[in-house]
Amino acid sequence: MSRAQQDGPPRPVASGGAAPLPDAVRVAVIGAGQAGLSAAYHLQRRGLESGRDFALLDENPAPGGAWQHRWPSLTLSNVNRINDLPGLPMAQAGIAADSIRASAAVPAYYAAYEERLGLRAHRPVSVDRVREDAGALRLELRTPAGPGALRADAVVSATGTWDRPYVPYYPGAAAFGGRQLHTHDYRSPGEFAGQRVAVVGGGISAVQLLQEIAQVAEVAWFTRRPPEFTDREFTPELGHAVIARVEERVRRGERPGSVVSNTALPLTPGLRAARAAGILTARPMFAALTGAGVVQGPGDARPGQTEAFDAILWCTGFRFRLDHLAPLRQREPGGGVRMDGRLATRVARDHRIHLPGYGPTASTIGANRAGRAVARELMELLGA
Repeated sequence: MSRAQQDGPPRPVASGGAAPLPDAVRVAVIGAGQAGLSAAYHLQRRGLESGRDFALLDENPAPGGAWQHRWPSLTLSNVNRINDLPGLPMAQAGIAADSIRASAAVPAYYAAYEERLGLRAHRPVSVDRVREDAGALRLELRTPAGPGALRADAVVSATGTWDRPYVPYYPGAAAFGGRQLHTHDYRSPGEFAGQRVAVVGGGISAVQLLQEIAQVAEVAWFTRRPPEFTDREFTPELGHAVIARVEERVRRGERPGSVVSNTALPLTPGLRAARAAGILTARPMFAALTGAGVVQGPGDARPGQTEAFDAILWCTGFRFRLDHLAPLRQREPGGGVRMDGRLATRVARDHRIHLPGYGPTASTIGANRAGRAVARELMELLGA
């Protein structure tokens, strides 16, 4: 070891006091959320040892993935679905009450999962780029402030979307004098008490937060297109059809699109009550922002007129975190990544790279299925 290496910062240590991050592994798994943990489980089941043959990297200081950052009012009863990880159902981990805050319940589950299955997550480790290591014929993972590089024969990038909130551009956004925040930043409805709030977005998060804020503030709901509600039960057949549409897109290299763009908003009892109370009345998207509020757009009550608001909550979704793969130039001209493999988790241009949780596997149950497929295809590639 060189003098510079000896004097550098200590290498990140795995949770539970395990060994420091190795210099080289067969597989590097970036992200310890549902997709990353599922992939790690199946790699382990196929004979790779956690911490030696594969490294599980997590930029968070504790288990839980993005769930530990969700707003406190989000409970297990009002999320889409938290699917059991393979090998240890949530109930067996002692977590079953739907009223528990998701930001507490899911991290507790993931922590128990890592501990019981012996998955040695190295944290906090943030990967800012993955590039070719020509000399070693491997992939090299670099960290922004870390002690060096980790080399791997293959990379499973399960980085999700939570830290890539998307806010569309509208003229005058910089001039708005009130508060602007994204779903990512939301904590509780109390911070809007007595205010006028514009909620932007047509997805499930928008309608959930709209209902909460409406209890303490005056709200207006803006969407780019009229929201579509459905009484149709979300059956396995419907789910498979939605997944098939998204899979077709990513196999062509197109952006996956949002869940709502492929489905409609399910009319739960809560949504029915909100509609009856007049809370879920969507308005056409505003044309611009001003210092005091927004300029009403075409189709609204007073097109071109300014309407005052104290805050704007952008429930406009997230983008998949892929910037660390930029040196490998995997994106297609339209911005997507062309995928192949059994469940479309494998990057078509480079079969050493898998993206579980991207596109058709962007759900907790989809991430589980992806973990199995990723492990199987990587073991075939590595000849293990």
